[in-house]
Amino acid sequence: MFKSIRESLTRTRQSVFGQIVSVLGMGEIDEETWEDLEALLIQADMGVPTTLALVDAMRERVSREGLVRTEQLIGALKKEMRAILFDPPNFELEAPRQLTVVMVVGVNGSGKTTTIGKLAQRYKGNGRKVMVVAGDTFRAAAIDQLEIWSQRADVPLISGQPGGDPAAITYDGIRAARARGFDMLIIDTAGRLHTKFNLMKELEKVRGVCKKSVHAAPHEVLLVLDAPTGQNALVQAQKFKESVGVTGVILTKLDGTAKGGMVFAIYRELGLPVRFIGTGEKIQDLAPFDADQFIDGLFEN
Repeated sequence: MFKSIRESLTRTRQSVFGQIVSVLGMGEIDEETWEDLEALLIQADMGVPTTLALVDAMRERVSREGLVRTEQLIGALKKEMRAILFDPPNFELEAPRQLTVVMVVGVNGSGKTTTIGKLAQRYKGNGRKVMVVAGDTFRAAAIDQLEIWSQRADVPLISGQPGGDPAAITYDGIRAARARGFDMLIIDTAGRLHTKFNLMKELEKVRGVCKKSVHAAPHEVLLVLDAPTGQNALVQAQKFKESVGVTGVILTKLDGTAKGGMVFAIYRELGLPVRFIGTGEKIQDLAPFDADQFIDGLFEN
């Protein structure tokens, strides 16, 4: 698992964090060192607020502890980065219950449908009875795509006609899951733009159906974010969080970008944990997020 995480961070490591190691190994730590570190962290798409907070914490630690050697500085940076990646609350997808309901949200092009297939395959492999609901009825192609991925994962799909009511299809999915003895229901939702107020309201209706039909549902609302979009993804995340109570993030396409630093902004600025990261295009290429492995993967070849 660490190998897949490390490989997905290759671009971020080679383009940014390799340079950070060089900057911290150049000898005396001066103002130029901190400026270079700040610039590199922003380049990795950590975001300005998170970057400034991290550099300030590093300044204080280095001064307080009198750190000078490269290995000491890298170790201190890792500790300060780890402090940002708080330990998340229990993951409700893992809790035993009669029916676990998870909504998957995100904008078009984020890799949402592919991620649902990966999730379904992962939990079926762990012994769960998984069913998928095609709640993105606004694009016929979305239903077709989800059907392909559900077949790859070998899980049943509940779908309706293109243009149908997503809330009604969600209700049908919940009834079907209960009637057929399934214990996990993964609901796809329209890849709506977060700026479309009426579409966000429809998403809230889907959440309402889940809440009325199953105790404490949806048990997780997972937001799929496209890593290459960087800081723009944080705007999306904030709107989805406000509208439907996002509980966690799945970060996709991390292997195709040098913007792995955005993970820290997700934690610090949104207060959301990253639950999984996409490590490739195959159905098994979905890794549970591990903060320590992630940070090690930024520095270790």
